[in-house]
Amino acid sequence: MSAVAGVVGMIPEGLVLLTSLNFAVAAMRLARKNTLVQELESVETLARVDCLNLDKTGTITDGGIMFDRLVMLERMDGDDRVESAATQALYDLSNEEQPNGTGQAVLDGLGERGYHAGPVRARVPFSSARKWSAIVTPAAAAETESAADREPPTVWYMGAPEVMLSALSGEHGDVLEAVNDYANSGNRVLLIARATLIRKSDGDAATDSSWFTQSPELLPDAKPVALVLCSERVRDDAQPTLAWFRDQGVRCRIISGDNPVTVGAIAAKVRLTGDREPHAIDARTLPQDINELARVLENVDVIGRVLPDQKKAIVQALHTSDHVVAMTGDGVNDSLAIKEADLGIAMGNAAPATKAVAQVVLVDSKFSHLPDVVARGRQVMANMERVASLFLVKTVYSALISLGVVLTAIPFPYLPRHITYVGALTIGMPAFILALAPNTRRYIPGFLRRVVHFALPGGVAIALSVLLSSWLLPDVMGWDVNDAADLSALRTTCAIIVFVLGVFMLARVAQPLNSWRGVLVAVFAAAGVIGMLIPFVARFFDLHLPTGRVLIATVAALLISTALFAVCHVILASVTRIFPHIKPTRQS
Repeated sequence: MSAVAGVVGMIPEGLVLLTSLNFAVAAMRLARKNTLVQELESVETLARVDCLNLDKTGTITDGGIMFDRLVMLERMDGDDRVESAATQALYDLSNEEQPNGTGQAVLDGLGERGYHAGPVRARVPFSSARKWSAIVTPAAAAETESAADREPPTVWYMGAPEVMLSALSGEHGDVLEAVNDYANSGNRVLLIARATLIRKSDGDAATDSSWFTQSPELLPDAKPVALVLCSERVRDDAQPTLAWFRDQGVRCRIISGDNPVTVGAIAAKVRLTGDREPHAIDARTLPQDINELARVLENVDVIGRVLPDQKKAIVQALHTSDHVVAMTGDGVNDSLAIKEADLGIAMGNAAPATKAVAQVVLVDSKFSHLPDVVARGRQVMANMERVASLFLVKTVYSALISLGVVLTAIPFPYLPRHITYVGALTIGMPAFILALAPNTRRYIPGFLRRVVHFALPGGVAIALSVLLSSWLLPDVMGWDVNDAADLSALRTTCAIIVFVLGVFMLARVAQPLNSWRGVLVAVFAAAGVIGMLIPFVARFFDLHLPTGRVLIATVAALLISTALFAVCHVILASVTRIFPHIKPTRQS
């Protein structure tokens, strides 16, 4: 029986249940807000996030893109033939089997103006790695079908202006300046260029374009023809959501494949960095070394023209600085970074591959749910810290009391039913309530260290109080521990000591006590006393109210135990000030 009392006390039997229950309840509460938690342990990660990487499209903007206009860069003899050809080429370039958001916006806009698909001999679909797409059409100057068959075909390109211009021969500073001017106004800018597709070798026919699709390249002699201007709708909830993250100490960065100037303009519009102007850079200038990249990222808020591999490298670089990183996205090109991040968050309209690797899915794709997601994780971790502290106190004093009993060969100071009664009223039921209670405290690194520092002095104080009572009271009171009545009186006294000090620990965990938490402590303290007055409960748990000399001894033991409780906490506070804390990591 003594061995059972010791072993039962050392097992935090309710902690695993409460942890799983708390995570499950958090997942259900998030589900009510259209947030799907795919991995239960990700609720814990939510609390520790201090870096949030945001994909612009679908997160800051609602994913809706509108085609505004085509700005011509050249004309021929003042006529509109080049503009008409460029507009048709724009439609055909966008008319892919699965067009992206920009392509669909162009198709919708030009379709309303009467444009439809033209003849396309070959197509190179858009690639986030190349940053451009291309089509091969019959010769623009040919006036008849037979002439088009004899003339070399025309290749049209559409893509990121900076990437394309850097590959073209000649000086295009004026074009790049125009691109930046439009981008500074928040426009999404694409470049249309064209070139004559000459034969690859002497054996190829003049009109053969198969080699181009097999090994696509941006021909250096291509000429910039026009700029495509599209606009994006910024989410109404983007600015207040970003403000919430700033207040909570979470560093937000926007990572996008678009022009960094455009993304920077949108970031400034939603006040990504508050009153400070966001610092935007082009991903092509980022260093390859992860450690160097981590140093660069500390001063960067917006990164444009990012490749999928670079998104992953950015997450890895932030990890080297011990940041806990969350990554949002909706495209397949975001899946590598989402998988690499501590917490991957996919939009509801994301690609299946992206949602498959994400831990959390925002079902209705609303960015405004993210504060609820992070706040719920912080609530869970703050409450679990309280609960874990309570359970660990019992583990500490049970282990120490068992060790003292073995070394000094005394009867175990209480029965298993005593620890069941005390544990239910000072740990089990209060912990259940505290685990599900509201808690807005921000996450602070060092969970395990704080739990141990909280539980150790309380556990040691309870163990010393019980052992001293077991060693000294029999001699003081003249009890014979081999006599059942005397042993029962000793065990009741020790159980009362554990209960009272357990209430003290509960009061410390439940602070502040000037709200419902104080009522909680008072109710369970009163329940413990009332239970001893109910005959059935007293008999079942083998509890006896002390009277006469036993009452005096119990009160004296309680006073000494209270003093020991205070001394242990003072000593630990002094030790904590002397020894420096261990530097927390992103896993703390």
